Amino acid sequence: MTQPPWLDSGEMAAWNAFLEASHRVGRRVEHQLREQEGLSHPQYEILVWLAEAPDREVRMSELATQLVTSKSGVTYQIGKLEKAGLVRRRSCPGDDRGVFAVLTDEGLEKLRSAAPGHLEVVRASLIDLLTPEQLEALRDSLGAVNRGLGSAD
Repeated sequence: MTQPPWLDSGEMAAWNAFLEASHRVGRRVEHQLREQEGLSHPQYEILVWLAEAPDREVRMSELATQLVTSKSGVTYQIGKLEKAGLVRRRSCPGDDRGVFAVLTDEGLEKLRSAAPGHLEVVRASLIDLLTPEQLEALRDSLGAVNRGLGSAD
């Protein structure tokens, strides 16, 4: 088996910049949500997906796919949200193994209260630091990565 080629200095700089930026942004977003709202970032994402879904519900397996995580990871987060009264589960009619996650009214209110602070930290940590051209390049570049890796998941 042949070794893959080592990263050249430009590739290594891009990789390290990506890692550092993603860690810094991720930590800031996680910290803000935990401190101000008592939510993890994955929990916030679940609330967003459910709020945007028809009837505010999504099948758990579909939610795992949308969040690019495992079914057990979604089950864990839904359990936490359910204990807080923000989400409930319901069985899928005609499918004994299928379960829907459903956003409660309390969950929708929590999302509405959390959104302004979340938006503020996302803007301050990423969006407002880049020019419109840089944002477009970032969107295009990460879109290409997502398309390339999407079928591998």
